[in-house]
Amino acid sequence: MIEELVLDWTLLIVPGLIWGASFLFIAEGLEALAPDGVTFLRMVIGFTTLSLVPAARGPVLKGDRAAIVWLGVVWLAFPMSMFPHAEQRISSALTGMLNGGVPLFAAVVGSLIARRLPARGVMIGLAVGISGGVLMALPGINKGGSSLTGVLLIVAALVSYGVAANLARPLQQRNGALPVVWRALAVAVILTAPLGLPAVLEAQWTTRSVLALLALGALGTCVANLVMATAAGRLGATEASATAFFIPVVALVLGVTVRHEQVAAISLVGGAVCLAGAWQIRRASLTAARLASPPAAAKS
Repeated sequence: MIEELVLDWTLLIVPGLIWGASFLFIAEGLEALAPDGVTFLRMVIGFTTLSLVPAARGPVLKGDRAAIVWLGVVWLAFPMSMFPHAEQRISSALTGMLNGGVPLFAAVVGSLIARRLPARGVMIGLAVGISGGVLMALPGINKGGSSLTGVLLIVAALVSYGVAANLARPLQQRNGALPVVWRALAVAVILTAPLGLPAVLEAQWTTRSVLALLALGALGTCVANLVMATAAGRLGATEASATAFFIPVVALVLGVTVRHEQVAAISLVGGAVCLAGAWQIRRASLTAARLASPPAAAKS
């Protein structure tokens, strides 16, 4: 029992740690090459690494191929291009903290697709989470200029992630997570190559930047997705989504301790409020799912 509990928590924590550290890896990569080069290289490394996993090369339904192409745009190529550009303007810690708003945007987009208001519990979570997001972004908004642009780039990425979250779920349910991710990565490699390849060729490499980008691609795109897919299969997709709560915390800790970044106190408060809102949304979604599921006796 204890061993299984440890395994469950490991499956939840590991992706959060890796994805939380990815904002540090991006910042280190930017020391060597331009933002578009960081995005392209992480796609290439991630796709190459994931290609070594036999399950990733499994078949997908023919009718889902066009949707997977769109997923490569809204889940990978576009939002992951926004983050390096944003980190030229705001800290990796704040970028990672703002990323905690993904569940909020996923809930909003899901409601728009369904054309109905979210449940009361989700509405409360959205109100709390959006308030936290505003508090986090407030210092950058007040500064204006480059900082404001950085915040707006993150918001654009979060909107894209909100669309992707609702698009990815049915695709992964029908085809499995890894075949979908692998094909979406192939699309993202192609889309990011025109701007990314010239940047890679002009890079000024250091050992630290090389290691950071290898970790960004191999761990962030391959290992984290493998573990996340395992967690979803073992715990269920909704339970496994709890890993997202670790991402802003890890990004904050690494940004402050490793890169000695400064984060405004109001942003820290906003980060905590945003996480509380995301947690409320998840709790309300779990409750709704349990109420909608028939009892075990009725299934047999």
